[in-house]
Amino acid sequence: MDIQLINIGFGNIVSANRIIAIVSPESAPIKRIISDAKEQGRLVDATYGRRTRAVIITDSSHVVLSAIQPETVAHRFVVSKDPQGNNN
Repeated sequence: MDIQLINIGFGNIVSANRIIAIVSPESAPIKRIISDAKEQGRLVDATYGRRTRAVIITDSSHVVLSAIQPETVAHRFVVSKDPQGNNN
């Protein structure tokens, strides 16, 4: 299995194979997920002090905060593969 990496802003990269969801941080359930992850030491803040715009949830229950829009992260996720499923 190839390792596919996604740029989530400011030179930070996440393994695309481990991503379960990319969501917006505004809802109360997502805010609870963020606070629970922070308490349990599973939160990775990759915003560099900027406003959180995307929350990335991984299969290891880690939560990654990003300062770029969820649509932008998702677009990078999708276009990083060609139609045959090979890495670009």
